[in-house]
Amino acid sequence: MDSDTTDGVRSGLGRRAYLTAVGGAVAGLSGCLVRGEEGERKLDGRIVVDGSNTLLPHGAAVAEEFQWRNNRVRIPVRGSGTGAGFQRFCAGDTDVQNASRAILDDEVALCGSNGVDFLELEAALDGIAVWVHPENHWCETLTVAELNRLWRSGSDVETWGDLREEWADEPWGDEEIALYGRDSASGTFDYFTQAINGEYGNIRSDYSASADTNVIVRGVRGNRHAIGFGGAGYYYENEDDLKLVAVDDDNGGVRPTRETIESGEYTPLSRPMFVYLSIPELRRREFRAYAKFFFEEIDDDADRSIVDPGETLTWTQWAARKVGFYAIPDETVEASRAKLDDAIARVE
Repeated sequence: MDSDTTDGVRSGLGRRAYLTAVGGAVAGLSGCLVRGEEGERKLDGRIVVDGSNTLLPHGAAVAEEFQWRNNRVRIPVRGSGTGAGFQRFCAGDTDVQNASRAILDDEVALCGSNGVDFLELEAALDGIAVWVHPENHWCETLTVAELNRLWRSGSDVETWGDLREEWADEPWGDEEIALYGRDSASGTFDYFTQAINGEYGNIRSDYSASADTNVIVRGVRGNRHAIGFGGAGYYYENEDDLKLVAVDDDNGGVRPTRETIESGEYTPLSRPMFVYLSIPELRRREFRAYAKFFFEEIDDDADRSIVDPGETLTWTQWAARKVGFYAIPDETVEASRAKLDDAIARVE
């Protein structure tokens, strides 16, 4: 059963707070919000959203704002994971799939075998951050090659001294590194392993894997020998407990920030995050309106604290910043809007 968490008001919560409020796994938005500007032709119905746990707060924020304006539409938003969500979406059990990676070939085949026609749109940007314990005073930057040596399957790196020779003389450079990261059901795992190790799923077997990035944060925070990876927003919610490591992709080392991610400077761990829509469902008025809402300009009721002076944002860009992600470029918004309009024209 879908849990109701809005309780008649808009939460305005960030990523960590939102996930905490919904138990880290489920956000069921009730569709019974107080305002509900319904217009001349009232929209009603139910839109089912599942997919990436990482992207869940973004999907929930968009759904919340849409329901605030259309209070007869119910949009339960769940975060069962990118892989698990695609299994449901490709079976025709959900209308919208949030994904922290692009759909894989076998998932495309599964959708095809079930007759599920879909539209892929970019919804947000994220950066995967690498962090260590704040008492680790020597690890400021890691090259992509060093990250590969540390994380790849069959790695023989056990200590900080193994990773970089001069670190062997540091106070605990000869201690075994404790590694924390996302588990194999996660799109974050898929993207990190592909970007750093060259293929999905290529990773050493002796790391502590978790479906919850907050567990990774606590693991690194509690062990001065540790290193971990996860969405950059989780670092900025825990800056006092973690130390952010710059990633050197032949560029001298760059840390993930709003500026470096939105500009594309932070490589190779900046990534697009996606929303997949069931094309046949676009025949439904409420689903069509919801899909268009992503790429509509925010209104005067939106929180403007995350909007720069003179800047215009759409709801998907606004929601990304609101919950600790990053806004897709305006040209991506225009391309996505055009793709959506074309899909709508094909089903009308």
